[in-house]
Amino acid sequence: MLRQASRLLGRTSTLTRCRAFSSEVPATATEDSTFIESWKKVIPNIEPPKTPSSFMTPRPQIPTTIPSKLTVNFVLPYASELSTTEVSFSFIVLLLFFFMAFRIWVFLEFNVNVDMVIIPATTGQMGVLPGHVPTIAELKPGVLSVHEGNDVKKYFLSSGFAFIHANSVADIIAVEAVPVDRIDSSLVQKGLAEFTQKLSSATTDLEKAEAQIGVDIHSALNFALTG
Repeated sequence: MLRQASRLLGRTSTLTRCRAFSSEVPATATEDSTFIESWKKVIPNIEPPKTPSSFMTPRPQIPTTIPSKLTVNFVLPYASELSTTEVSFSFIVLLLFFFMAFRIWVFLEFNVNVDMVIIPATTGQMGVLPGHVPTIAELKPGVLSVHEGNDVKKYFLSSGFAFIHANSVADIIAVEAVPVDRIDSSLVQKGLAEFTQKLSSATTDLEKAEAQIGVDIHSALNFALTG
C-alpha cells in the first residue's frame, strides 16, 4: 500500500510540475500547438477550432517600480461607488460573467487612485497597498475602508469578491454596499434581536441557516457602527 501511495504521489508531482502557473501564461494570445497537431492528424481537411488560449487578452504590464497609488474599481450590481471614465475590456467581460449569473445589470464607472484599501476578506481584514501580490479574496459581511490622504471612506459590504492584480489594480465587486454613516443603528439592533429570536426558535435546518445568516450580517453591521 505504501509503495502504491509513493508511486501515486510521484505521478501527481510530475503532473503538477508540468502545469503552468498563472504568472507563466503568455502575455499575448497563443495557439495550442498540441491540440492543433492532434486535430490535423484526425481531421486534416477541416481547420481546427479556436481554443480558449486563442482568445486570451494580454496580461497588464507589471510596473518596474511600485506606483504611488492603488487603482481601485469598486462596483455594485446597480451602481458604482468609485468612478472615473476609463474602462478595461477584460474587466467588462469579468463583470458581465459575474453579474449575468445573477440576472442583474451594472452601470460601469471605474478607476480611482487611492493610497490603500482595507477589505473584509473571509480570512480576515486585508490591507491592500500599491504593489500588493496578486490575490483573489472572497468577501464577508464587513467594512471596506478606502484611504486617500487623510480622507477615509467606509462602506459596509454584504458579500462579493476582490481581485488584486500585479499592476496595482484592485477590482472590488460587491453584491450590496452602503456607506457606514447611512446605517440606522436602531434598525440594526431591531434586526439583530429578531434574527436572534428566530434562531432560538428554529426547528428545521433551513430555518436555522436563514436565521444564522441574519444574525451574522446584523452582528457585522453592529460591529461596523461600534467597532
